[in-house]
Amino acid sequence: MRHNKAINHLGRQSGHRKAMLANMASSLIMHKRINTTVAKAKALKSYVEPLITKSKEDTTHSRRVVFSYLKDKNAVAELFRTVAPKVADRPGGYTRVLHTGFRQGDAAEMALIELVDFNEAALASAPKAEKKATRRSRAKKAEAPAEAPAAEVPAQEEKAE
Repeated sequence: MRHNKAINHLGRQSGHRKAMLANMASSLIMHKRINTTVAKAKALKSYVEPLITKSKEDTTHSRRVVFSYLKDKNAVAELFRTVAPKVADRPGGYTRVLHTGFRQGDAAEMALIELVDFNEAALASAPKAEKKATRRSRAKKAEAPAEAPAAEVPAQEEKAE
């Protein structure tokens, strides 16, 4: 039974797991996407998202806290200079895990984990899908009175003739 087992240990002892997640998080921040197994991607997601949230506030304390997790000053600099300004208005969900199939050697399920705001293909298609009308939209009610006076104007001109 898995009662009260909050994290996936990934078959490693704590020191190895922490070092591996720190290295993977640094690679994700530097390269904006990495290819790994699904289990590691899910563990990395819960590891790196609080760090990105912490990076929104650029203070010495938050930089030191993030550095204690990443252990790479270049990754910390990239996180605070490049990533944090792009995700400043996003309330969470900074990473995306895409399943890519199975690895040839051991059939492990593979995934691509990426930073959401750095995927140009998804950003290009996002403005198109931005406006979505629902059946319960109030926008139609607001537009209807605006259209009605325009329709009445030609009728009044015909009566004047």
